[in-house]
Amino acid sequence: MIQTFLLIIVIGLLVSRFLPVRGVKQIDAANMKPKLNSKHQQLIDVRSPVEFQTNHIKGFQNIPLPQLKEQAHQLAKNHEVYVICQSGMRSMQAAKILKKQGFTHITNIKGGMNAWQ
Repeated sequence: MIQTFLLIIVIGLLVSRFLPVRGVKQIDAANMKPKLNSKHQQLIDVRSPVEFQTNHIKGFQNIPLPQLKEQAHQLAKNHEVYVICQSGMRSMQAAKILKKQGFTHITNIKGGMNAWQ
């Protein structure tokens, strides 16, 4: 009985990490490219500084995921925030962090840099 309960909790936690965050939009790389030159948006790359230096998209600001909570105050809550990482997993975690801090216009770039060509 206890093992079943613990298994359900573990499965629930794993599923919640991979589900999209309610209120966070998703966009793929192809649909993101035309938006790169739009005004009043914030482009955030949450990968490590080394990953960012190796390859990044012009216009994106590097705020590594572990530092996002402390640096989110630098971002405007009333402007759209686009978040990217290598595969889309860390950027989804970043979206959760921003959502908890009161940001309402958040878009995750599905597939991350792996999908960018």
